[in-house]
Amino acid sequence: MQNNAVVDILEKFSDVLEFKGEVGFKINAYRKAARNIADLSEDILKVWREGRLGDIPGVGKALQDKIGQFLETGHIRQLDEHLRTVPKDLFKLLEIHNFGPKTAALAFNELGIETLEQLGDAIADGRLATLPGMGPKKVENIKKSLEHHALAAKQISIGAATKIVAELIEFLQEKAHDKIGRISPAGSVRRYKETVHDIDIIVETEHGSDVIEIFTTFPHVTRILGAGPTKGSVLLDDRYQVDLRAIPSESYGAAQQYFTGSKAHNVKLREMARKQGYKINEWGIYRDDMRVGGENEEDIYETLGLDWMPPELREDRGEIEAALEKKLPTLVTLDDIQADLHMHTTSSDGHHSLTELVEFVRKRGYSYMAVCNHSKSAMYANGLSEDRLLAEIEAIHQLNSGLQDFVVLAGSEVDILPDGSLDFKENILRQLDFVVASIHSAFKTDPTARTLAAMENKYVDVIGHPTGRLISRREGFELDMDKVIETAARTGTALEVNSFWDRLDLNDINVRTAVSRGVKISINTDTHHEKHLSLMALGVGTARRGWAQKQDVINSFSLRELTSWQKRNR
Repeated sequence: MQNNAVVDILEKFSDVLEFKGEVGFKINAYRKAARNIADLSEDILKVWREGRLGDIPGVGKALQDKIGQFLETGHIRQLDEHLRTVPKDLFKLLEIHNFGPKTAALAFNELGIETLEQLGDAIADGRLATLPGMGPKKVENIKKSLEHHALAAKQISIGAATKIVAELIEFLQEKAHDKIGRISPAGSVRRYKETVHDIDIIVETEHGSDVIEIFTTFPHVTRILGAGPTKGSVLLDDRYQVDLRAIPSESYGAAQQYFTGSKAHNVKLREMARKQGYKINEWGIYRDDMRVGGENEEDIYETLGLDWMPPELREDRGEIEAALEKKLPTLVTLDDIQADLHMHTTSSDGHHSLTELVEFVRKRGYSYMAVCNHSKSAMYANGLSEDRLLAEIEAIHQLNSGLQDFVVLAGSEVDILPDGSLDFKENILRQLDFVVASIHSAFKTDPTARTLAAMENKYVDVIGHPTGRLISRREGFELDMDKVIETAARTGTALEVNSFWDRLDLNDINVRTAVSRGVKISINTDTHHEKHLSLMALGVGTARRGWAQKQDVINSFSLRELTSWQKRNR
């Protein structure tokens, strides 16, 4: 499907128009069309060929022509003309947080800034600070964002990595099904790290050369870095490196363990093996020169007297010691999840109506859910006023009356305001079934005190995305996490693991600290679109990295258990 490519080109067109100072309605027309195409369930190429582009809301004749150009040629002539007069690296510049199209235009016109390197130079020598409206605080924020962007650019998000792995495994299972057996991700992807350097896949086969040749024909391969009988390396879309290792059956488990890592975990494991008279490598575990195991990953651990441990734990954070003492936690799994407790509909900034979202969620096998649209202060997200919220509560109650074996909780994602108060008063909060409280603005205005104040409210069930970070763009708030966790434990407030790939907030370290102190977590997708529902796997992976068990996760509770847990009912 070409839908994502069309969405991307229209969003770029809107950014270029804003950069060039076009009127707002033109800019918004492209962005609206991009949003509607993102929601399209059909392949836009098919829609175009059948002459139905005009059926898409917001796609008038002019946009139909431009989309047609793109689908036919890969270019839009009018956009190419605009691009001749803007910075050559405009879209890279716009990835910098706090550096939008209008700021980029000012920097280009006044200082000639066209690249990230030139932006860095202008910050360093003070020229950026001379621009109108560019105070010291804004310059410092742009500087931090630029530094963060440089680090993030070297990484692959776990969201992108797991999608690539799934597509590659499906491709190999289809194209080489008669030549392969077991197949698995390895490395940081298998351990669900939030970002990875490259992607590793292990495949069981006695036909290494053939399988690797097939691997190099994957449609997104833009460069073959190497292709031999045991290893193939490719670059996908000129960005993502993927290594495929072809392993014989007798060594598959050893290779899976070896290439999963982490390095620190493997170093400790090999030192332990050495002391017991064994040697471990990617081919097996050996006593002298005799292989005593390696076909299955469990062989390595059992030979050393250890329980097998989930990949997410393998960071040398006490997992080997716990395995020796038979004290490894039974980690929460995706199958344990009974609900998603932070979701948005078209009432605020979601893409689906209430009834549509309920159907999508029910298909995932959950037994209940919470709709938590934004509150009134989130005007950018069409936040609900008191009257609109009360109407939504009534609509949810009416919907529930016709549902069987499924319940929708009437909730809200309530803004924590700069003074620490909540966006809705208690007379509104008490009418809700579930409340997520989040900071969405004034990030530098004492986020710790605001979070602590919100947790004191008996109607606040969860603190949403507690640190406010965006992995690819900005660091989190300056939050005193110890105080937050201490207060969460005392008040009985859960902390969210937001499953969106660019948040994963709480991170794994904070999850482990929280659950070790008796704090419950809530793993939610913050869904704005049906496709976001699958991100629950990333949140569960993060929670598992933090040693979270089923009993630590409130959306693994039955609805009756959740209701009993809520502090408003204690």
